[in-house]
Amino acid sequence: MSDDPMNQVSQVFEKSLQYVKRFSRYKNPDAVRQVREILSRYQLAEFELCVLGNLCPETVEEAIAMVPSIKTKGRAHDDDAIERMLNDLSLIKKFE
Repeated sequence: MSDDPMNQVSQVFEKSLQYVKRFSRYKNPDAVRQVREILSRYQLAEFELCVLGNLCPETVEEAIAMVPSIKTKGRAHDDDAIERMLNDLSLIKKFE
């Protein structure tokens, strides 16, 4: 490994890019925009949006386990709303 700081940054960037490509759920940039748009309709916090969009839970129980705050008191996310949100996400993944 080189002592050149620019080379080290490039290596870190390259490894990060490889990681993102390997674990990305969506290959199409339009699909990413659609996921973000759909999740934004549910007035989720940025953290909630990121977790649900990246981990793609398949059931309401998984979604609540990953992001318990979507079920907190005072929020309009009942099980049916969460189910609709997950169905919308699965349609995007299916047709990507």
